[in-house]
Amino acid sequence: AMETKRQLDLLDKQLDGKSYLCGDEYTIADMAVWPWIKALSDGYKADEFLSLREYVQLNAWVERVGKRPAVQRGVRVNGFGRDAIEERHSRADFD
Repeated sequence: AMETKRQLDLLDKQLDGKSYLCGDEYTIADMAVWPWIKALSDGYKADEFLSLREYVQLNAWVERVGKRPAVQRGVRVNGFGRDAIEERHSRADFD
């Protein structure tokens, strides 16, 4: 848990003054890290244990990335959320 908190603190500091992990542009770094952070809260339910609310910059970033249409679609496709897609055989499955 302490190593996870160290990494969360590092990410929070990295995001200070930036929209995304590497600056003002969304990159593969954001794509790789966002699911891990979401899994800590949504999957492991570790919000309170890890004091996730304390990481202001990180929470703003999670929200910002989560609003991206491609991210929202990816969450649905991978079976998460209320509107998760059960079948993924055609574009019509997304409607």
